[in-house]
Amino acid sequence: MTRITTLRAGALLALASLLAACSTTQPAAPEVPPPASTSTAQAQQRLEAVAAERRAIETRYAEREVVCYDKFFVTRCLDEASEQQRVALLEQRAIEIEASRYLRQAKVDERDRALAVSEAAFQKEEAELAANPPAVKAPPSTALPAPRTTPAESRAARTKRLQENAARTQSAQARAAQNVAAAEARRVESLERQKQVARRVAEREAKAAKRAADDAAKKAGQPPAASN
Repeated sequence: MTRITTLRAGALLALASLLAACSTTQPAAPEVPPPASTSTAQAQQRLEAVAAERRAIETRYAEREVVCYDKFFVTRCLDEASEQQRVALLEQRAIEIEASRYLRQAKVDERDRALAVSEAAFQKEEAELAANPPAVKAPPSTALPAPRTTPAESRAARTKRLQENAARTQSAQARAAQNVAAAEARRVESLERQKQVARRVAEREAKAAKRAADDAAKKAGQPPAASN
């Protein structure tokens, strides 16, 4: 009897050591800011690459889930897969934020340059008109003088151009905001799916633990534990 008790104690100690070793979590990868974009084309390419990489991350996580269900420590395996997915998505999110910010700033700079060019042209036109007013000639008795653009018409045309530039800028900003909102929706959906998987795993492990307890009780000659 003493020998059996000693063997059982040794087995329990070995199992506890194994569980402690498996429960050690790996530190998260350090966050390194992505390199700054240097052109509009590069920033747009980065956004497209982020969308493709997110799909690849989801695929790899789904494949890892299938592998985890065949392992003994299912929860530990799923936790590692979730952490790897989280770190990878954070890296892609940082790239997306930097590229989107660059594109927004590029739009603002382009608008400012267009406004500056338009303002310079308007000021030059006003100065030329003031320095060289058109000569007034007596029109023929049968013809009317050719209409000329007045300063008020020039200002109206300039105002229209400014409004069109502002409308284009607002449209680009709205598209960028929609991209960010869609990415956030995908992230929330992924987290919800992870929670559902975790619940299923917990239920499965609880059932397995109860079966093991019932088997142990039968071998020891005790009645099986009542189910909750």
